[in-house]
Amino acid sequence: MKKIMFLVLIALGLNSCESNWLPKPPGYNRIDLPRHQYQRLEQGYPYQLDFSTHSIVEADSFNLTEKEWINLNYRNFGAKVHLTYKKIDQNTDFKTLSNDAFKLTAKHQIKAYGIEEGILLTPNGYVAVVAELSGEVPTQFQFLVTDSTSNFLRGAVYFNTALKNDSLAPIIEYIKLDMAHLINSVTFQKK
Repeated sequence: MKKIMFLVLIALGLNSCESNWLPKPPGYNRIDLPRHQYQRLEQGYPYQLDFSTHSIVEADSFNLTEKEWINLNYRNFGAKVHLTYKKIDQNTDFKTLSNDAFKLTAKHQIKAYGIEEGILLTPNGYVAVVAELSGEVPTQFQFLVTDSTSNFLRGAVYFNTALKNDSLAPIIEYIKLDMAHLINSVTFQKK
């Protein structure tokens, strides 16, 4: 009886080892996104806007002389929205600012599969230009909001990760909705 049990165990052991074993395909982490909620930017800037409560406002450390430049830091998502503001006056004209914004977007054409641009009118009467970039680019969404005479606000979304954009797709879409709300809420201070 013991010999039979021993032979059965050996047979089962040899039978259970197959050479057709394949590793599981790579998966992506599950991303649970919070509800969209917004708060108004505190006073002290020449513009006001609604930004996500899931981001925090930080001074832009890239150019400390520009006090109106800020970052909206989405720490939980590893993303930042860089907001740069310029006053349109005799030293800085609208054409130069808009050309610079379009050049910054065009620099991504090397890696981008496509760039979709759209022009819209915000509820507050400002013109906004939105650029959505697809492909393995460092910024997937850029925009500008202007009154064309006195104020120019530009924004770009950046991620602090080297992950493929397809794995970031849910977060990119989430932040794009936040940016759409931000764009539609922008107001500039009157002179």
